[in-house]
Amino acid sequence: MFFAVFLSIWVGVNAYVFWRAASVPAVARSVPRWAYVALAVFLASSYVVARILYRVAPAFLVTPLELLGANWMGIVFLAFVGLLAVDVATGFGLFFRQRVPALRGGALLAAAALSVLAVLQALRPPVVREHEIRMKGLPPERDGTTLVLLSDLHLGTLLGQGWLEARIAQVDALKPDLVILCGDILEGDSRREADFGPLLSRFRAPLGAFAVTGNHEYYAGIEESIRILQGAGFTVLRDQAVEVRPGLVLAGVDDLTARRQFGKDGAPVQTALAGRPEGATIFLSHSPWKAEVAARDGVGLMLSGHTHAGQIWPFGYFARVQYPLLEGRYEVGGMPVIVCRGTGTWGPRMRLFRPSEMLRITLRSG
Repeated sequence: MFFAVFLSIWVGVNAYVFWRAASVPAVARSVPRWAYVALAVFLASSYVVARILYRVAPAFLVTPLELLGANWMGIVFLAFVGLLAVDVATGFGLFFRQRVPALRGGALLAAAALSVLAVLQALRPPVVREHEIRMKGLPPERDGTTLVLLSDLHLGTLLGQGWLEARIAQVDALKPDLVILCGDILEGDSRREADFGPLLSRFRAPLGAFAVTGNHEYYAGIEESIRILQGAGFTVLRDQAVEVRPGLVLAGVDDLTARRQFGKDGAPVQTALAGRPEGATIFLSHSPWKAEVAARDGVGLMLSGHTHAGQIWPFGYFARVQYPLLEGRYEVGGMPVIVCRGTGTWGPRMRLFRPSEMLRITLRSG
């Protein structure tokens, strides 16, 4: 149902953009109708076709098509927003009729300029966001413990081994006591993405490396994804808690969004926190849901990702409907919640006013 809804929206957005763009005189004069229709079908289907071919064709053949299709997702979104704004301002063409074609052309040019800017912003390395959290129950000897959290790496054909090596070097330079990967580590095909295992094993820290699953681990194949992470030396927290050191506890759940999509019931947050060792507890959940449940159970800090803060402005306004805790630091029931914007990108290799990031968090005893 989720993918059926997604594809329906995708087709509708593309149809709307090409329909409105056809009314711009420069487009109508320059492109024959048959070529225009063929271009629309090719661009709209390119990402889906690439993801299908990815499972059977060599990556070097599929990657250019996937990159084109992925970035088209960002371009068509920006064009959709601009053209819709023109339609709303002109009563869907009822007012200022003589100026409507020019306004639509301006919207398309603005979308193109913003797309270039978004590609350039995505090429920048993730910024490091510093946070300091005081935690009740953290022993004095654990004061000053630092952890680095990365989320939404989306390792695959578009974000490959070279990109991952740069992130490993970036984390090593921060010298954390703990390394945490907060879901969506792999993009979508664990059979192909198993090659990332040896590189992931280079994430090392004195107190260990930990991970929770995201929705893309489910798409890639949950059991195989977990095998890759465990083989790389990560402790994968699946609705459970572990004592990192006396007085410091990590708890984590399999992704809540994927549970909803795949109809998995239960009370994972309560299960993960029940019977945990005493001490300050950090709760990891890829999707920033159920914060109030964790707060009621005495969690001292919740860390999440998944939202990408919308990744491409102004998509964050739509994402906030589903994920009210969209980015940055919040407080829920007296518990700090930090939502990472994502270290990588999903789909478009684009970021518009929402830079990639990793978190460096210093823990202070209460």
